[in-house]
Amino acid sequence: MFDKKNVLLTCLLAFAAVSSTSAFAQKSAPPPAVGVVTLKSQDVTLRADMPGRVVAYGVAEVRPQVSGIIVERLFEEGSAVKKGDPMYRIDKAVYAAVVQQARASVAQARASLTAAEKELSRANKLLLREVVSQQAVDDATAERDAAQAGLLVAQARLKSAQIDLEHTTIKAPLSGIAGRALATQGALATAQQAEPLAIIRQIEKVYVDVTASTADVLRYNRSKLAKGKSDDTGLDPVVTLTLADGLTYDQTGTMRAAEPQVNPKTGVSVLRMEFPNPEQLLLPGLYVQAHLPVELVRDVVLAPQQGISRDRRGQPTALIVNDENIVELRTLKVLGTRGANWIVSEGLKAGDRLIVAGLQRIAPGVTVAAEEQSIENTVVQN
Repeated sequence: MFDKKNVLLTCLLAFAAVSSTSAFAQKSAPPPAVGVVTLKSQDVTLRADMPGRVVAYGVAEVRPQVSGIIVERLFEEGSAVKKGDPMYRIDKAVYAAVVQQARASVAQARASLTAAEKELSRANKLLLREVVSQQAVDDATAERDAAQAGLLVAQARLKSAQIDLEHTTIKAPLSGIAGRALATQGALATAQQAEPLAIIRQIEKVYVDVTASTADVLRYNRSKLAKGKSDDTGLDPVVTLTLADGLTYDQTGTMRAAEPQVNPKTGVSVLRMEFPNPEQLLLPGLYVQAHLPVELVRDVVLAPQQGISRDRRGQPTALIVNDENIVELRTLKVLGTRGANWIVSEGLKAGDRLIVAGLQRIAPGVTVAAEEQSIENTVVQN
């Protein structure tokens, strides 16, 4: 009995000693250090990122308007051409002969008209002397009218022949950059053939056609309505581009047109932007990423991404240090990203100290020692 009491007493004393040591250690241990960033609020322009393709500002397919053998190519492939510059020449011998024949027909018709007019004049004089009947005068008048019509027909044929002769020199229908020559010297060209002889593209400025989601289209249309009701919505209309190599295009563009419908199968609509292209860096067919401002949100917070995580339900959350240096958990509403930051509209406010370092050592309710940190690009201008 005595031994049992001694054992129990020894255990109680040992437990008390351990508890006392643990409590002392807790009281004496310093609070864990965490790195924080003091947040600021600002107005941010939300931009929709949309894939797109570059489209030439103007495209013309060079086709022959008369048939014949190509005797000469008059342009350099890939060179700039101006509207009206000669590009091909078709053998014109046959067309020149047709022009000469048409000129002869005009001269013949003009001579016939002169003879008919003289005959009518004689008939009128003889009618006054009652030498011929009125029928003779009417017949002479009809001959004169027929000769006039014949002259008009001959002149029209001459004009048509001259046009065909001019068309033996195939000219550029617009100014731009000529592509590959799709026909060579000696090839047979047929009037209005399906295959072009060359293609000219205008690329001093270009279009970018992008596909926008229904949500982006709605936000953009609402911003336009707001702009119509207010002189200043703060929304920047400038469109920017990211090229296929990841670099930003150094020219900005503007919205030009939007398809007045949404594709019911894909749920997207096509928007068209216009960009200057002085260095001809943007080529038709090039894949790009367009960034279109769709909404201006005011008094939001840009929170560094390393301070934001997600819970089991996928909701974005953050840990902040309150005025008593105690950790608090916040559930957030984010609108997107800007650089290395989340755009937060709910859950954080200006002045909050967001924990961005030391997160693995803390939990909500823990007292911490907050140390301000400087993170590059935490605040990004609109």
